Amino acid sequence: MNDHPFAAQAPASADTNPPTLGAAAALKRLVKQPLTWLLLAIPVTICLEVMDFVGLAIFLSSAVAIIPLAGLMGRATENLAHALNPSIGGLLNATFGNAAELIIALFALTRGPEMYPIVKASITGSIIGNVLLVLGASMVAGGFYHRKQTFNRTAASMGSTLLALAATGLIMPALFYHLLQSPAGPTAPDVRRIEFLSEEIAVVLAVIYVLSLVFTLVTHRDLVTGESPEAGDQARVAPEWSVRFSLVMLLMATAGLSWMSHLLVGTLEEARESLGMNEVFTGVIVVAVIGNAAEHSIAILLAAKNKMDAAVQIAVGSGIQVALLVAPVLVFASMLMGHEHPLDLHFSLMETITVVIAVIALSLVCHDGETHWMEGVMMLGVYVIIALAFFNLPM
Repeated sequence: MNDHPFAAQAPASADTNPPTLGAAAALKRLVKQPLTWLLLAIPVTICLEVMDFVGLAIFLSSAVAIIPLAGLMGRATENLAHALNPSIGGLLNATFGNAAELIIALFALTRGPEMYPIVKASITGSIIGNVLLVLGASMVAGGFYHRKQTFNRTAASMGSTLLALAATGLIMPALFYHLLQSPAGPTAPDVRRIEFLSEEIAVVLAVIYVLSLVFTLVTHRDLVTGESPEAGDQARVAPEWSVRFSLVMLLMATAGLSWMSHLLVGTLEEARESLGMNEVFTGVIVVAVIGNAAEHSIAILLAAKNKMDAAVQIAVGSGIQVALLVAPVLVFASMLMGHEHPLDLHFSLMETITVVIAVIALSLVCHDGETHWMEGVMMLGVYVIIALAFFNLPM
């Protein structure tokens, strides 16, 4: 009997090897799920746009619509990954894992350098949110049903090390900026040096991300997953959706997400001013949470089912992907867009420090491979403190 003081009946786990559903059965199951009903926000957003409502209403409606669309993208990607061999499936998951945040940020980049502060804040916000909010909430949810949970300490330690490396990449441009700072402010050559440094760091981060995929998916998959490659192949389960249905849902969700992201970004400034939020808080907290909401819910549900290892992989892996893939891609994309100044990796002092704090907190939690609800409470407490600090920054 569970003697945990908060003991309750954990949600039942899904069938470990469910049959692949046809298109009609898959659609019928989708309609019954609560998250799917949030798709009604899409026609609502269209009506608000056509009727030329205030930007705040369109912003809120499109934000709600992005959550289930991101969830559908993740689910379709997961089913495609199950249908393919483990290495290709893992690569597919790694590539599309943060597609929602990337799409939102790309639409923001198209509006020019005036959106750079929000784009950069969304990068740091995604890292902080995954490490502190998602992982903390997962620990609390898992601790509600289970006295103690364990996870792969090797994989988690490697993840925290990769994030520490990414934090180094974020710190260097900020240090460089302050070293070049003069009473009159940075000169044009100084600004260009920071941009060059950011582009060089982006290349390094991208290369390390690719090599980390080789390590986790090819050469040392057994070390990261805790099982031999042969055992992993035998344990593969049948995908819930067929490949064709998964591809259709992925394409439709991506198209819908792109459209809603366009409307979200277009009304972002008006909504921010209406709500009295500064640019950094909007990017670090609001945009980051919207882009990650579907993934957040999955990690929390897995932790409640005593699958803490999977929850940790989602939270830490998503943070790594943002730092080592999304950030470099945004730097390269801004260069291709032809703006006068490309996006750089010079983050504010506040953002840089909070990323370092998040990495330190992750290292402290992951060192023993065990967790409980109190560790989750502490992680959430750090996140709330950081959010309050950003909210109280001047406009």
